[in-house]
Amino acid sequence: MAKLLLLNGSPNPKGCIEAALEEIAGELQKCGMDSEIVQVGIAQPKGCYGCGYCATHGECVTKDLVNEVGRRLDEFSGIVAGSPVFYSGASGQICSFLDRLFYAYGGKLVNKVGAAVVSCRRGGATATFQRINQYYLMSNMLVVGSQYWNMVHGYTAEDARKDLEGMQTMRTLARNIAWVVGSIEKAGLPKPVYGEHLWTDFGQY
Repeated sequence: MAKLLLLNGSPNPKGCIEAALEEIAGELQKCGMDSEIVQVGIAQPKGCYGCGYCATHGECVTKDLVNEVGRRLDEFSGIVAGSPVFYSGASGQICSFLDRLFYAYGGKLVNKVGAAVVSCRRGGATATFQRINQYYLMSNMLVVGSQYWNMVHGYTAEDARKDLEGMQTMRTLARNIAWVVGSIEKAGLPKPVYGEHLWTDFGQY
């Protein structure tokens, strides 16, 4: 059974993001797809040092949840990363986690699906939504959308569950993810073959 990794980047493990991810998990199950929620926000992951250790050792120099999740990425068909809005941006926890996960283990995510989920009390959701999607868009991943931007509104989990359109958006996202993953598996097509990555340093001109 295909499985999706759901990352909760909120420091409140039972808040609005959890409500959104649980809605996605429930709908994925109806579609015959498994999922697992990992609490990133309470893990307080450190930021990337830019030391290059991962390039030579295959894992991050900081031994924490990033490496634990990175080693397991082959188990998953894709990821959904969720974050509340902090000053019109994603939480520091989810950004630090994703910076290091993609830098050290990004090769394991190529051609898998990715989606962002955001919660806000009132505003800043689209900027946060865009911030998270950037990881997928530059990593050869397939970004899955929904009937609206993947966001829920509320101050508490109870508020978010009352956001009927937001919860429906989560269910639609889950169905789209299940459809994309299932279609890829059924087609059985070989993955794209890419050329050597060409790096351009604009300072050389």
